[in-house]
Amino acid sequence: MTSKNIFFLIIILIITACSQGQIIPEVITAPYNENADIFVQPVADLPKNFIFGADISSIIALEKSGVKFFGFDGKEQDIFKTLKEAGISYIRVRIWNDPFDSRGRGFGGGNCDVENAAAIAVRAKKYGLKLFLNFHYSDFWADPGKQMIPRAWAGMDIEEKSAVLEKFTLDALKQIGRKGSIGMVQLGNETNSAMCGENDWAKISALLNAGAKAVRAYDKKIKIAVHFTDPHAGRYANHGQTLEDFNVDYDVFASSYYPFWHGTRENLTEQLSMIRERFGKDTLIAETAYAWTEEDGDGFANTVSDQRGMPYTFSVYGQALSVRDVIAAAAEAGSIGVFYWEPAWIPVGEDYETNKEIWRDYGSGWAAIYASIYDFKDAGVYYGGTAVDNQSLFDFKGNPLPSLNVFKYIKKGASMRENIVVAIPDIEVMTLLANNRVLPETVYAVYADGSKKSIPVTWNQVQLNAAKTLGDYLIDGSADGTAVKCFLSVEEENHIINGSFENRDMSRWLLSGSVSSSGHAERRTEDARTGSASFHFWDSQPLDFTVTQELNGLAPGTYMLSAYLHGGDGGANQDCHVFARSGSVYRRSDVKLAGWKSYQQALIHIDVDQSGSLTVGFNVKCAAGGWGAWDDFKLFLIN
Repeated sequence: MTSKNIFFLIIILIITACSQGQIIPEVITAPYNENADIFVQPVADLPKNFIFGADISSIIALEKSGVKFFGFDGKEQDIFKTLKEAGISYIRVRIWNDPFDSRGRGFGGGNCDVENAAAIAVRAKKYGLKLFLNFHYSDFWADPGKQMIPRAWAGMDIEEKSAVLEKFTLDALKQIGRKGSIGMVQLGNETNSAMCGENDWAKISALLNAGAKAVRAYDKKIKIAVHFTDPHAGRYANHGQTLEDFNVDYDVFASSYYPFWHGTRENLTEQLSMIRERFGKDTLIAETAYAWTEEDGDGFANTVSDQRGMPYTFSVYGQALSVRDVIAAAAEAGSIGVFYWEPAWIPVGEDYETNKEIWRDYGSGWAAIYASIYDFKDAGVYYGGTAVDNQSLFDFKGNPLPSLNVFKYIKKGASMRENIVVAIPDIEVMTLLANNRVLPETVYAVYADGSKKSIPVTWNQVQLNAAKTLGDYLIDGSADGTAVKCFLSVEEENHIINGSFENRDMSRWLLSGSVSSSGHAERRTEDARTGSASFHFWDSQPLDFTVTQELNGLAPGTYMLSAYLHGGDGGANQDCHVFARSGSVYRRSDVKLAGWKSYQQALIHIDVDQSGSLTVGFNVKCAAGGWGAWDDFKLFLIN
């Protein structure tokens, strides 16, 4: 056979294999596109093997629930093919040990056991997508506040647990590896200070090394990742040092990064660069996401739903900018890739009552009622649908959003024919009762490329003139034909200094009490009730701390002190309260950690005597894993 014949034979074999779904050519990065549906500023010098990943762990349950997905041409299509066409190269999939009750009824969240991962592996392999396996080592969700031991491993000492974890990992790798191509394995999920029921790092490290031993035995070429969240300054240095001190065998330090919770991109780059330089490990963004709409598609409340104070608009354009900027931040730090979390977790239907049955029967909601036998504190109370459908990369009907193509365009860039106005954000104004009501004459319009431009606005004078007394008012406006709202708060003078924690200077607040090295109680740009900052706390150990502010020179009289708290996992014996002390007079107002964005208002009336001195503060005493955020401390003279 001549060389020419051999060449044509090879071509015929490749075409035949492709037609049978066995070989799918790599997606070639799209050239610069001047007629795209989004703007994407290119990221220079991205490595050729930079990972663009998507976690679609819930996909099997969603499809069983009747959800359909479509390609960019509007025709129904395998979502794995659509992801491949959009530039995705890796699929991340979580693995729980046994997310079913004794009757085989699933806990929900995708019912993500080894069998589910193997089914995903088959589909991923068909389209040339590698797998990033994410072992939670739990029967259900594992996160910083919840690291529960699998039921079958209960009562085991650390040696027994290490042995069974190693076997479970190796067996799973063999089962999944027969179906797909495993490129990376994550041991534990968001293991900030606990894993698999253990919170002692000597024991956690033993478990991590047991998992690593299984991975190395299966295939030494597979990269091993450990996963943390909360990349605020100092945290990752502690995690990296702990892993080094306990000789944990791993290759990749993986981080979650959600722009609305985890600080600035600059800090993210700094922390990941530090890990790479100080500890010599690769880094990775294992989870990120951003909202494309404020709407809720399934009747189950979303984790983020109000774009006021957010770094990007809640639109496909803002979502695209967010993903692009996270990739840029990771690339600047020398990271190996970025994974988008659950871009396909869309509604199973529009009717809430019908949805409840589907979520329960197919496990396509975040939790089913059956999970209450294992996670009674959360799943037993808040079971239901998806809280991230407005952060998907598909619309509520399964059509890919233009923002999905960021991964394809990121190396060369893309622009739109017209730089359209995406949004004119609502504004918040606070004014004192004694002052005139003056609202801004301009607001800014946000364009698809993220740029902003000030434009004139007119306000409803009838509504504005009615804002004569203390309270909150909604003032309607119009800018360039678009409706705008102003949330106007008319208040007395607030005597608390930095009561909403927007100012980085926290010198007027004094912290005392107990916070472990793995926890925190500090100002953070996350979980704010208003603005962008709050006083946030969390610890893997029990919390007991107090924060105070001393005030002097107050006019004698009766004052009202108000503050807000939200959070969870505080335990039955929690003690969270606001207090005020003037001389021998002491007042307090108790509040509870009642859940995410379930704001509890503390309210106190107290008389200040001729000394003009007052001490105000707040106290938190709660169980290990408790978390929350204080915000909007206000002190007004009312009489």
